[in-house]
Amino acid sequence: MGNLNEFVALVKSEFPDNRLTYQKGIPTFHPQSADEAAAVFRLANGHGQRIYISGFGNNVTPVGSPFSEVIVVVTDKLNELLEVSAKDLFVRVQAGYPLREINYALRPSKLMLPHASLPYAGSAGGAVAVGLSAELHEHHFPLRRYVLQLEVVTPEGDIVTPGSICFKSVSGYDVAKIFVGSWGLLGLIVSAAFRVMPDSAEEEFASQSMKAVSRQGLLAGLVDTNREPDAEYSRKLKRKLDPQGILPVL
Repeated sequence: MGNLNEFVALVKSEFPDNRLTYQKGIPTFHPQSADEAAAVFRLANGHGQRIYISGFGNNVTPVGSPFSEVIVVVTDKLNELLEVSAKDLFVRVQAGYPLREINYALRPSKLMLPHASLPYAGSAGGAVAVGLSAELHEHHFPLRRYVLQLEVVTPEGDIVTPGSICFKSVSGYDVAKIFVGSWGLLGLIVSAAFRVMPDSAEEEFASQSMKAVSRQGLLAGLVDTNREPDAEYSRKLKRKLDPQGILPVL
């Protein structure tokens, strides 16, 4: 494990324009692009520095002794609406774009994203990362159904774009869904594309209710004493994507 102060000095030398601040005494990096985030992740791997990914609306606020040796990467500067396609029925936003703002942006195109009307106070990337879900007509109604494509910076500093804007892509495992409910432990979500629908369908979703956000799933699977098959897979996936443990469970 490297020295945090040395790593902070290194980041400041690479990004001298106040991209790094201190939030409650914790060094916090504010990338404005996937390339910037990837550069910091690569530096962290070379330096043995741990990173905590944060957006807003998090259940865990980075404060106190568990975060004393980490650098926080926050998505507040990744807050742009990137694309709206009425023809192909999708919207693409950066991770820090507020989820509840999406339907306001879609209104001129007469489109809507059902989950954007839920009382979730966080970002679009955060909603994906926590696996936001609702209940509709007594059925499970997860946001993951509407996730088409993600742009992700992996723990080793690569930029990947799993998924497809198309409704149908090649058969096989939908890799983008790996990052749904990953709680920032498999990489930094930089942008997300969601399937949308005409706003004439809005009444169909009026009765949906948001489910409480749960830190189970992947997190529970990373506990060594959990011998469930899904837990074994979670640990294997974590080791594959984050071999140096740059994104620890805090």
